[in-house]
Amino acid sequence: MPLYSPSGGNCIESLRLASLDFQKPFQLVKHQLNFLGIDEMSQASPIINNRKAEFPIDAQFLERWSPRAFTGELISEPEIMSFLEAARWAPSSNNGQPWRFALILRNDPEWDSLFATLNANNQAWVGKASALIAVASYQLIAKAGSPDLIPNAMHAFDTGAAWAYMALQAHLQGWAMHGIGGFDKEAGAQVLKMPEHHTLQMLAVVGKRGDASTLPDTLRQREAPNDRKQLSSLVKRGTF
Repeated sequence: MPLYSPSGGNCIESLRLASLDFQKPFQLVKHQLNFLGIDEMSQASPIINNRKAEFPIDAQFLERWSPRAFTGELISEPEIMSFLEAARWAPSSNNGQPWRFALILRNDPEWDSLFATLNANNQAWVGKASALIAVASYQLIAKAGSPDLIPNAMHAFDTGAAWAYMALQAHLQGWAMHGIGGFDKEAGAQVLKMPEHHTLQMLAVVGKRGDASTLPDTLRQREAPNDRKQLSSLVKRGTF
């Protein structure tokens, strides 16, 4: 069918059909929202923890946050291994999987030595955690088609993805996880017997969420989910 004609009839019909095709994706989204009991797109993101997404997302992203108040409840190794199993499935450059973890439960012999490397602010609340997970990254990666190892420029970035997977899985299982960098990394690396070509990135503090009243005054005031920057300040179309 030609787009233009002297009478203009074919042109109008073509535009009408094109308009219908253009509307199909939006009609599909509307149908899906109606199926979920959501009438309008703006209603797809409820307020959770005083947070509201600008676009529809899964509720877990608003529910999960990083508390400091913990109950002191112990966690079993099989349960916490599920967090690490989730981290194992994170994406990575060339599937290099550079993340490495050291698991320290609160009753493990390494606990006191690692706890001593924390700064005073973190020692004020980490004592009631159930576990510490040291998150490190391996700096090398196998060269394609060769057994030779070369520097991996993406090792820290990829390990961050694994941390996110781990934190979300912990939340889904009813636990909380708070990542910290406030510790002596050199001393921590010694305690953990960090191998060569590895970088200690952070410690993940694991526990059951407790009452904020157990925290020192300065931390109690901060015991609430944080908001996020407006998406428009973070995303630009085409260029930065």
